[in-house]
Amino acid sequence: MAGAASAQQAVDPQAAPNDFVQSVGNNALNAVRSDAAAKQGDLRRINELIDQYLLPYVNFEKTTRLAAGQSWRSATAQQKSDLVDAFRGTLIRTYAGALANVDKIAALNVLPFRGDLDARDVVVRTIFSQHNGPAVAVDYRLENTAQGWKIYDLNVEGIWLIQNYRNQFSQQVRQDGIDGLIAALNRKNR
Repeated sequence: MAGAASAQQAVDPQAAPNDFVQSVGNNALNAVRSDAAAKQGDLRRINELIDQYLLPYVNFEKTTRLAAGQSWRSATAQQKSDLVDAFRGTLIRTYAGALANVDKIAALNVLPFRGDLDARDVVVRTIFSQHNGPAVAVDYRLENTAQGWKIYDLNVEGIWLIQNYRNQFSQQVRQDGIDGLIAALNRKNR
């Protein structure tokens, strides 16, 4: 881990949105690349690195609330907490698999910012260039909070995460209720 820590740059959540995304992204990529267990595809270790280098900059409650849609309003406080935890596990599992292939990624290229730097909600567009493969467009939706920028949604090749999960969550809640959704997410996370 010492190698990963030494390669990190300070993340300033108060910086310009592009600079913030560049720092967070580079730190996560460098941490995974420099960690022997992560490079071998050890998902437990990749999860630990995600926890350390990405999760402090993500607003999981907002992501979950927006993905749950109307179901969120009728959920109890305990159900909301359980749903955030279950969805967080789903997202970590999903992106840990992608980060297991981080050596294929040559660079994270942040595109020029097109928006109002003073806005509370912005989109930062990036391209992950890959060795011997097509570039992948990833856009990050950020909100400006009292603590600085937080990521709450992302778009991979035209598919917004929240919208994608909102459709799945809505169907699951109609069939089995909010507790059924939580249970289904937790089953998949095992």
